[in-house]
Amino acid sequence: MSQQTTLAKTIAYTGIGLHSGKDVTITLQPAAADAGIVFVRTDLPGAPRVKATAANVTSTMRATTLEDGAAKVFTVEHLLAGFLAMGIDNCIVEITAAEPPVGDGSALPFVKLVQEAGIAELPAPCRYAPLPAAQAVRRADKFIVILPYDGLRISFTSVNPHPLIGVQYGDFEITADTFIREIAPARTIGFMHEVEALKAQGLALGGSLENAVVYDDDKILTPLRFPDELVRHKILDVLGDLALVGRIRGHVIAVKSSHALNTALAKQIASAQK
Repeated sequence: MSQQTTLAKTIAYTGIGLHSGKDVTITLQPAAADAGIVFVRTDLPGAPRVKATAANVTSTMRATTLEDGAAKVFTVEHLLAGFLAMGIDNCIVEITAAEPPVGDGSALPFVKLVQEAGIAELPAPCRYAPLPAAQAVRRADKFIVILPYDGLRISFTSVNPHPLIGVQYGDFEITADTFIREIAPARTIGFMHEVEALKAQGLALGGSLENAVVYDDDKILTPLRFPDELVRHKILDVLGDLALVGRIRGHVIAVKSSHALNTALAKQIASAQK
């Protein structure tokens, strides 16, 4: 069994939050074995902490929110996907606001931070979330299931009514190399007709053509990195949400899944461990 890991050195990154639009700095610090991924709100009195676990998910509206007492963070899925795919088990994430920087809307900035900081092994064996049997979550015509599998594979079918998107299917064996090349660069997707409604809800206040793939009614306003960038980003989100149970092996099959279903599956897997 391989060893648990953390970052080899401290590294920081500054930007704006996708939904909050606020300036924010995250400082990623090495952590001890079995610490997990812990967010520390350094902007709040007492610097309260919230651990990245399925039990701490309190909202999935347009992003995944974690909360424990006074500590609340949201839109954490891109950072967590990067940690999971790069094999980072333990990290202290100091954060100066409630939402990490959006970067370019993908997980690539976080992958680069891990690469720059380096990875250090810790004197403790890594643990995989046990998956003795298939687990599934279904709501109407949407579902996500994970099957026992020696590795990590995600097969995702996305269905979108936009004429330039339609049905997209992605099937990837997730390794660090595959993630860096095929999944991490995929950016979040937005639609012009949703902008005003989102902003009225206090969402997407930091969104722009620089950090999202934006579609108008009949055209795309942002050059694509992949023809099927939407489904690749959906796979990225699945990884980030399932990272809430730690390292995991399994074949994930999803159709039209969302943060709500992804995190419900994470909670189900976590409950099966008890």
